[in-house]
Amino acid sequence: MQYSDKSTAVQDYVSSIDGDIRRYYTIDPNQFRSLNVKRGLRNTDGTGVLAGVTNIGSVQGYMMLDGDPIPMPGRLYYRGIEINELITNHAERHIFGFEEVCYLLLLGKLPTQGELDDFRSALASARHLPDGYNDAVLFKAPNPNIMNKLSSGVMALYSYDDNPEDVSPENVLRQSIQLIARLPVLMSNAYNVKRHLFDNDSLYLHMPKDELSIAENMLRLLRDDKKYTDDEAHLLDLCLTLHAEHGGGNNSTFTCRALTSTGTDTYAAISGAINALKGPLHGGANARTMQMFDDIKAHIGDTPDDGALRDYLKLIIDGKAGDMSGKIYGLGHAVYTESDPRELLLKKYACKLASQTGADKDFELMERIEKNGLEMLAEKHREHRVMCANIDMYSGLVYRMLGIPDEMFTPLFAVARVSGWCAHRLEELISGGKLMRPGYKAVMPKGAHYVPIEER
Repeated sequence: MQYSDKSTAVQDYVSSIDGDIRRYYTIDPNQFRSLNVKRGLRNTDGTGVLAGVTNIGSVQGYMMLDGDPIPMPGRLYYRGIEINELITNHAERHIFGFEEVCYLLLLGKLPTQGELDDFRSALASARHLPDGYNDAVLFKAPNPNIMNKLSSGVMALYSYDDNPEDVSPENVLRQSIQLIARLPVLMSNAYNVKRHLFDNDSLYLHMPKDELSIAENMLRLLRDDKKYTDDEAHLLDLCLTLHAEHGGGNNSTFTCRALTSTGTDTYAAISGAINALKGPLHGGANARTMQMFDDIKAHIGDTPDDGALRDYLKLIIDGKAGDMSGKIYGLGHAVYTESDPRELLLKKYACKLASQTGADKDFELMERIEKNGLEMLAEKHREHRVMCANIDMYSGLVYRMLGIPDEMFTPLFAVARVSGWCAHRLEELISGGKLMRPGYKAVMPKGAHYVPIEER
């Protein structure tokens, strides 16, 4: 299935414009420096500009000493509980922990068994999409990009809500629970419709089961035969837990909070966060990492020696290979320095599945890309901060082990992160109370005058 604008008039017009459009938008970098502008909302030492406070999540990648950031092993906390402790307890008890994490983020504490059972029941009751939604939203307006469909699909849910504009905490909590429950189903159905209409594959739309966890239902919904192993479901549950929250400063969460500060509705705020996450410098990095990985294998094979690997990585770093960006995707992070705790945990628990699925060689190659890439970037940027691998280094590889197609990597991220977004929305509504409105300095020359068209 193909949609295209058959009219070329606009494209022809753009092509006919005299000169480079960039000249109207290019600003001299010296303007930023002279005005001490915090580009990217980053301080000159790489730390983030303080824009707020939060009780939901904490990301620690360095400590400050005499005003300077000092590298340290990364730590991530959900409501004060370190992520390692959450993951370890879930693994030791062999439970699906993502729902517990959603409760923790939304309601601020670990639930009792009764509270967790009630929360799971509420999620199960909200899991099914509204009557007529699939036909009206997915089939009549399909999209080959699942992230775009998630965004528009969330906006469409506004039309099925009897009380969409109410921003009281109670109503927003109700909407949040519904979104956490529905987003996996919306994502899976959007993918299956896309696969059918754009890729000419058979159509399978499975129904979620109330008694299953979110991770189990996701695998059931995505697979034609609805089958999955217990190990696969628990690894996906781990991925969801690791992606659920990452503090208030990451781009998509900040987008959600900025939109929330305007007083807009929940669907608009969450749709905006999805759009922010889509970008390759944010949530889309997991797919870019695997594109880079495939490109490396295509050029130097599955098991290159270190010399060949380093030679090709140098081409990537120099912007002469890969996507020519000069980036080794999966390496580096805005906050973490010595290590990303999510990456360490994912590697630890993914080893078993790599062996089971015959992905040992891929896993080993990714480890070598990580090791050699970090060494080479350190050699190139000796004066810059310590760099580590981030969770995107391995999340895409893990999703492939689970048989999940590449185009679903970032949507899975969104399905996990919606719990954190909703928690931050609630916090902004209750404790923010101020429209976010940063300043921009106008640097164009003043005193220009209107010239009549016949005199131009």
